[in-house]
Amino acid sequence: MTRDNRSQTTLLLGFALLAVMILGSVWLADQQKRSFALVRHTLEVENRLSTLLSDFQDAEDGQRGYLLTGQPNYLAPYEAAILRVDGNVKALEAATADNPRQQAWMKRLRDLSPARQERLSHALARYRSGDRAGAVTLRELGPGKALMDQIRNVIIAMRAEESGLLQSRERALIRRTDLAQAGLLGSGMVIFVLIFITFRQGSARLALAVSTAAELSAANAALKRELETHEAAEAQVRQMQKMESIGQLTGGIAHDFNNMLAIVIGSLGSAKRRLDSDRARALVCIDDALDAAHRAALLTARLLAFSRQQPLDPRALDVNKLVGGMSEMLRQTVGEHLRVQTVIAGGLWRAFVDRSQLENAILNLVINARDAMPDGGRLTVETSNAHLDDAYAVANAEAVAGQYVLVSVTDTGTGMPADVIERVFDPFFTTKGLGKGTGLGLSQVQGFVKQSGGHVKVYSEPGLGTTVKLYLPRDVGAETGLDAETPALSAESSQAKDGEVILVVEDDEKIRHLSVETLRDLGYAVAQAGDASQALAILAVTPRVDLLFTDIVMPDMNGRQLADRAWESRPDLKVLYTTGFNRNAVVHNGVLDPGVALISKPFTIDELAIKVRLVLDGAGINRPG
Repeated sequence: MTRDNRSQTTLLLGFALLAVMILGSVWLADQQKRSFALVRHTLEVENRLSTLLSDFQDAEDGQRGYLLTGQPNYLAPYEAAILRVDGNVKALEAATADNPRQQAWMKRLRDLSPARQERLSHALARYRSGDRAGAVTLRELGPGKALMDQIRNVIIAMRAEESGLLQSRERALIRRTDLAQAGLLGSGMVIFVLIFITFRQGSARLALAVSTAAELSAANAALKRELETHEAAEAQVRQMQKMESIGQLTGGIAHDFNNMLAIVIGSLGSAKRRLDSDRARALVCIDDALDAAHRAALLTARLLAFSRQQPLDPRALDVNKLVGGMSEMLRQTVGEHLRVQTVIAGGLWRAFVDRSQLENAILNLVINARDAMPDGGRLTVETSNAHLDDAYAVANAEAVAGQYVLVSVTDTGTGMPADVIERVFDPFFTTKGLGKGTGLGLSQVQGFVKQSGGHVKVYSEPGLGTTVKLYLPRDVGAETGLDAETPALSAESSQAKDGEVILVVEDDEKIRHLSVETLRDLGYAVAQAGDASQALAILAVTPRVDLLFTDIVMPDMNGRQLADRAWESRPDLKVLYTTGFNRNAVVHNGVLDPGVALISKPFTIDELAIKVRLVLDGAGINRPG
């Protein structure tokens, strides 16, 4: 065999071993990938097991809290957990479908789950039927505890099975990895020997190989640097997009508020100059200032809705009745050049939402639809029952699977392309012309629906029209017949009766003075205090106080704490709260606490007159609980 043949044979052997090393590396990486997948699968199963156990525990805690206290709000975690249990059992069964031993446990769990739910509902049924003592006896609750213990033991066993399976797989992977590493190390050593032989046989060829390796290393380093640069650029772009969004939001707010403040300041200045010389013109200027102030208040309300921080007062609501009652107003809003159709579904569930906010949301959507059809068209407002399944929830990250009351608004207008749909809920983003929209309508709708626990979806195609679907949470409470509606009042009819006395508590002197004067003009006898301590002193010496009208945010003691102290000596005292923004005292998770009457600042004289009358007449809420 010649030297050239030996050199070629050596090179071929070296390349073969190199190929073996590459394939071994690929195999090892694949094994690691499989191991990671198994770890993720085990974590998923354990997470689903924990979730399922938590659901049963939430259901049991909520049921027992209700049985012990009789307060319906304890049923909220029970009802939510019961709605999730069956779906979580199915998801767990799918996640463990590849393990026969786990499937055996799942068969046991499928038998125990409905049995436990039946025991929970049976105790509730006895309680609601009047047998409250029987519902909380050991004979009634004991079998449920035994079922819960069995469920907990099954879940513990399934966790142990997953942990043992993972450990077994890890040990097998370690053995295969050690073997592969040993093979790779041996191949590497042989290659090193072959390289040494090849170097002696042909230094030129080795030099070329070294040069090629250096080039590959340099290329790899350059690629790594390019990747790092690309990732840094992406992070910078994302930060710029965030800053752009914040800038757009603050810029839009500043622009709109400056316009409104310009009108308020300018109109009041003009009114002051003309008050003696041209009273009629001065009144027009005052009306302009009031209109701009109202628009500023509306903008603030829309911003709170967008940020999901407006105080909502959700009630069980017949949406069919609401939409039917709005039909004539909607026709007047869109004009005669559009055909308006309302499609009311039979057997519609009741929704659990704030009535006034839903009316505003529907009106916003109708106005947007009208503007999208300048040359005429058809607008449809439709109601129906809807169920969002797990697949939909997976495809739409902010949606939660469950039952909803659906209100959809459809137009045959210009429609929107995909890039516009992606930004349609951004604050101050609008496709309308300059001065024809604030760009807060849809963001307000989205904020209200999401704060209510619902979901919004937009479907649109250019030239074909747009459909906006509002998925409103279904009321899961007991059916109580017709919705309780607020009596219709006007400012003129909202006057004082029988010498009623109101105590106004407000730390801002000018706001307090305005409230006091307004209430006195309405015929009420009014006492006033600058803080909670003064208010309690007045209550201690004043024989009659019909209503406590208090600000929430005050130094030392807030309005809710003041009301609690006042109720200790006057349990029948009516209370009306007011605030510009507060999330903790009477509003939690964006929803007014039960038994709370609130009027948000800024309010008009007419709004204050009507709200005070409603609370005094009992249409508002007295002491919570």
